[in-house]
Amino acid sequence: MSVTIYHNTACGTSRKTLEAIRAAGIEPEIIDYVKNPPSRAALKAMIAKAGLTARQAMRDKGDLYVELGLADASLSDDALLDAMVAHPILINRPFVVTEKGVRLCRPSELVQDLL
Repeated sequence: MSVTIYHNTACGTSRKTLEAIRAAGIEPEIIDYVKNPPSRAALKAMIAKAGLTARQAMRDKGDLYVELGLADASLSDDALLDAMVAHPILINRPFVVTEKGVRLCRPSELVQDLL
């Protein structure tokens, strides 16, 4: 089975999700999305396949979210996508992609449905 995780080593949930994938006997493709972010089109497709809105896929913790005024409910999905592409740390994590689908694995146990 092919598994890709959009991973941030600084995130405990992301680390737990990676551990669960490996515990299932799978060595995933690990993408450090902060250093190697997905393209805007790939991010938009991944969010759609996960059944989320751009706002649901955005990390709303941290100073950058506040500094950029991203809590403004009038911002469009396109504006939020632009912010995530410009600042990949705003992409919530971890996203996991398998043949079974795409999921934002928060909490980490959600990865089990994809394995």
